[in-house]
Amino acid sequence: MSSKILIIGACGQIGSELTFKLRSIYGDENVVASDISYSNLDIVNSGLFEIVDAKDYASVKTCVEKFNIDTVYLMAAMLSATGEKYPMEAWDLNMTSLFHVLNLAKDNFIKKVFWPSSIAVFGPTTPKEYTPQYTIMEPTTVYGMTKQVGERWCEYYFNKYQVDVRSLRYPGIISWKTLPGGGTTDYAVEIYHEAIKNKSYQCFLKDESELPMMFMDDAIKATVDIMQAKAEDIKIRSSYNLAAVSFTPEDITESIKKQIPEFEISYKPDYRQDIANSWPKSINDSYARQDWKWKHQFFLDDITEEMLSQLRLKYN
Repeated sequence: MSSKILIIGACGQIGSELTFKLRSIYGDENVVASDISYSNLDIVNSGLFEIVDAKDYASVKTCVEKFNIDTVYLMAAMLSATGEKYPMEAWDLNMTSLFHVLNLAKDNFIKKVFWPSSIAVFGPTTPKEYTPQYTIMEPTTVYGMTKQVGERWCEYYFNKYQVDVRSLRYPGIISWKTLPGGGTTDYAVEIYHEAIKNKSYQCFLKDESELPMMFMDDAIKATVDIMQAKAEDIKIRSSYNLAAVSFTPEDITESIKKQIPEFEISYKPDYRQDIANSWPKSINDSYARQDWKWKHQFFLDDITEEMLSQLRLKYN
């Protein structure tokens, strides 16, 4: 029997590309996309779509029952930079939605849950280099706090109620298909757009701000891989460290200049610099590579090649 999947927050940066990938694997009829509005018409018009408010338990439960959903990907969240502007709203959305889905699983309405965590769970006291899976976690952003607390609840629901919940600590995600959604690593997407459009970019982080990053295709692959893994292979029920590449704005600029020599960058750090300073520079994801054989495919120059070639088609 085929899995029936609900993606909550399907119109977002990761959710939209995850929707298309899951439909290609499981069939359009078995993947229900949902969000609070019809903002992404590509998603709305490409298959089953429902309006679902992640903060409303009845809204989520009704959709689950309507389509006999057994697997939920909870991608709805308020990200780091936006969350600092609206802290109470970020806490409400990020935590309430998780409880609704975990409780539906606890009560056997659904069988499996994917919930994304983030490198934002780490803080300024965390080891910066090759950050281990188990380490000090003292996040300084509302977003990071919600993800850290969410991880604890995921593990609790697994231990207490045997909820099959799986999670990844995403690094910064880079994609040409969708615009970024209010995160601190957004510069790594914006810089490619501006390189094509204007041959210049003003970066909101300092030139040496090194952060863990990942191309969207790798992020989607990791999400599918962990959900397809055998339950006994998932040893960590809080959230797995996940890594691909780490680089600075200076590194990405040099990569772009290999293709656009006239590209210029300037720097005007804003409030997002403090957020970036609190995060790791690189991540140790050896548990993911060991337990369910995670392996990334895209390095920095691969990402640059793909981003620039696709954005040229978009803007030219």
